[in-house]
Amino acid sequence: MQIPEDALTNHEVTICLAGGAVLGPFNAAWSKESSSDVRELSREYDQFLQGQTQKRFKFHLHDTYTNTVHTLILNFEQVTGIYDHVRLKHG
Repeated sequence: MQIPEDALTNHEVTICLAGGAVLGPFNAAWSKESSSDVRELSREYDQFLQGQTQKRFKFHLHDTYTNTVHTLILNFEQVTGIYDHVRLKHG
């Protein structure tokens, strides 16, 4: 299923850390009108796993349900996985 680039996507992000700790889940939304680092977090972690150097450590996840922002500062060397559950909104 192809998601249009301008579609609103609602994410629930959980981050697993070395040693078994878990951060989240964090609710976050993304659209062209609402900037949020939720997509970049997954992309940059994937690039890190493919051998690229981590260039960014701070990510802001905008939660439209509670009108808050989650700020995550992550060292990808300590992250063992990121689970991004996406709820699609049609319209």
